[in-house]
Amino acid sequence: MEYDPIVKGQSHRTGVRPNLSDYEEFWRDFRWEEMMGELDGLEGGGLNIAYEAIDRHARGPMKDKVALYWEGRDGRSEEYTFSDLYRLTNRFANVLKRLGLGKGDRVFTYGDRIPEIYISLIGALKAGAVIGPLFSAFGPDAVKERLGDCEARFLVTTPKLAGVVRGTVDDLPSLETLIIINREKTACELNEKEVDYEALMTEASHSFDMERTDKDDYAIIHYTSGTTGKPKGVVHAHEAVVGHYATARYVLDLHRDDIYWCTADPGWVTGTSYGIFGPWSNGVSQVVYEGGFRATNWYRVIEKYKVTVWYSAPTAIRMLMKAGEGVAQKFDLSSLRYLCSVGEPLNPEAILWGNRAFGLPFHDNWWQTETGCIQIANYPVQDIRPGSMGRPFPGVRATILDDNCEKELPPGEEGHLALRAGWPSMFRTYWNMQELYDSRFRNGWYITGDRATMDPDGYFWFVGRADDVINTAGHLVGPFEVESALVEHPAVAEAGVIGVPDPLAMEVVKAFVSLKDGYEPSEELKRDIKRFARKKLHSVACPRKIDFLPGLPKTKSGKIMRRLLKARELGLPEGDTSTLEE
Repeated sequence: MEYDPIVKGQSHRTGVRPNLSDYEEFWRDFRWEEMMGELDGLEGGGLNIAYEAIDRHARGPMKDKVALYWEGRDGRSEEYTFSDLYRLTNRFANVLKRLGLGKGDRVFTYGDRIPEIYISLIGALKAGAVIGPLFSAFGPDAVKERLGDCEARFLVTTPKLAGVVRGTVDDLPSLETLIIINREKTACELNEKEVDYEALMTEASHSFDMERTDKDDYAIIHYTSGTTGKPKGVVHAHEAVVGHYATARYVLDLHRDDIYWCTADPGWVTGTSYGIFGPWSNGVSQVVYEGGFRATNWYRVIEKYKVTVWYSAPTAIRMLMKAGEGVAQKFDLSSLRYLCSVGEPLNPEAILWGNRAFGLPFHDNWWQTETGCIQIANYPVQDIRPGSMGRPFPGVRATILDDNCEKELPPGEEGHLALRAGWPSMFRTYWNMQELYDSRFRNGWYITGDRATMDPDGYFWFVGRADDVINTAGHLVGPFEVESALVEHPAVAEAGVIGVPDPLAMEVVKAFVSLKDGYEPSEELKRDIKRFARKKLHSVACPRKIDFLPGLPKTKSGKIMRRLLKARELGLPEGDTSTLEE
């Protein structure tokens, strides 16, 4: 494996000693139980993520410390101390209890990155709910699928997005109440299932007796895509906060005086694990920016808030590269001391570019929705091997298994990346899919679905997915969900979806479509199919490219052969075609 170590001990460059000073020693001595001991736990026993993130700081000397710097897309800014968030989340917990919430009920959010979404998520955890953050870019079908699957009782949203949901409410018998956040005070007529967030918060008490939860109680559910069937609800328990806390401290290297910015939306697991729970469990101030990507806006946020630790995604980094180093040089970014990346493999060019643009490299790390927290990482005290995922977090055992997932392979051989089960933030189930959950474990190993290699020094190198899941801009897109949406278009008879390489997003979604009789291929029809898909799916899941085919390659049993579509698209060997339908 060729690599070029380029940087060591980046935090030392700014005079800040890394929290993890010696990887090998820390690995030898590490115990998850000791990490748990650094958290407070609930009085009388138990554990609740919200208490560790907010309450324990609000009741101590950090109560007046700013926890959240919020920057609106229009330039407005707001600040919330730990005490502010303690009172506001207590109020929202009281709101939910008044509306009849019971322990374990599902409360989902569907909104942009506004303070009320963060307050709602933390408040719901205090009330004993299982929270489910959704992307504001989801279409009605995607929202309905997720709310219906786990029988959510409450949805927190905004007037604009309530309009997206209203047409699906009749198909969601468990959804009792839509809580409408109207911070802009726009004209909004509420129906019989909708209540006013601001009015209820005004009436609610800021004192609340937290629901008694323990480490194994379910806390959060994130939906992730697969190759077949509907999206899977990945469920985590309150014990996950132990992993969030430890990895935010030792991988993201968060110190109490840092100003931290994670660019991820809470609808993505990174946006909760490291956009809420990780920094706040460490008592760190963080920035939330409501707006979308634009290089000048991002640099302005870093300059304005003097961000010290920045966690982003490779797609965003490549877009910054495209904007050029000259744009970065127009801003004072000297506050930055540590940069991290996650979501897809970070190409070596991006690491080197970080050194040129900021005087700092990006440290890549690897984990999944299912793992709940970072599992493999590059650390500030070690050389970066560009293109490598890094080495396992202390307390995590990673290995490469053979194709049967039975035998550990020696360094240099490609196989299935697997993790020894049992870390605190490991997912507890797929919602209502226990058989599928059980199938992900073999002989005590969690089979990640990624293929990788390990070098002789224990650095892991990502090779690719073992299935058809598409990684586009850090989001995993299941081809089945996209195909299901496409065939609802009146012109589409069949659809097959693959990922094709893209210089910015790693992969983009490409669809192959065969048409029903009476329809002819045209550019206008392609545009119409894309518009149709955008109304039903998350924006990143919509096909960027569409090709029309007279028919799609299928097995004799009728299954579309995505592998063959991809091989033909990329000019790769077609492999075994013995099951191909003539």
